[in-house]
Amino acid sequence: MLIVFDLVGIFFFAVAGSLMAARRGFDILGSLFLGGVTGLGGGVVRDLILNESPATFAHPIYFAPPVLAALLVYGFTPAIQKLHRLVLVFDAAGLGLFCVTGTMKALQHNFNPVTAVLLGVISGVGGGLLRDVISNVTPDLFNPRDIYAIAAMFGGTLTAVFWSLEIFNPVVVVAIATLTFAIRLASLKFGWRIPLAAGHWYRASPSAPPHDGPQRHF
Repeated sequence: MLIVFDLVGIFFFAVAGSLMAARRGFDILGSLFLGGVTGLGGGVVRDLILNESPATFAHPIYFAPPVLAALLVYGFTPAIQKLHRLVLVFDAAGLGLFCVTGTMKALQHNFNPVTAVLLGVISGVGGGLLRDVISNVTPDLFNPRDIYAIAAMFGGTLTAVFWSLEIFNPVVVVAIATLTFAIRLASLKFGWRIPLAAGHWYRASPSAPPHDGPQRHF
């Protein structure tokens, strides 16, 4: 079951990466690379933390979703002005699945629930973080107008709770991933945010550097 959800999550993240490549004017190879990094990065980091060989290199099928995503984006990319919204939608879908599968895999390795949730968050945000760094944009993880990691924490926490209650099956996985996806999109639509690292006095200070990241509109 885990590998199926992994592959679907990789596909969603890879589409988001390929769309970002198209938005930044990359060629088809650049789209494939960025889609692969986005889709596979979180899982590779997760497996390395678990001290096991990354599943990506053990099972070649893991490379299929990024290839499919790059081809689909190349053939069916809509108008450029719509790419930003599509990146956010597919990224939210990947986040919803990966925070669940990352938490599940940690729990299967007998990690305690808190550590498992943290690993789920790392799995969920890792690929998107690498994508944004490579694309030279402010990562969603550090955007003060976003609650990117909070949505992943919510999904991971629900996963740990249902796992501990021994109420866990594919329907529960899909439900938690869908709820996380919905929270992520709702946060973008309604502008939900969390407090900054410093108080308002810092933001008002003339010496405080402005945030130069992109505005998120959904």
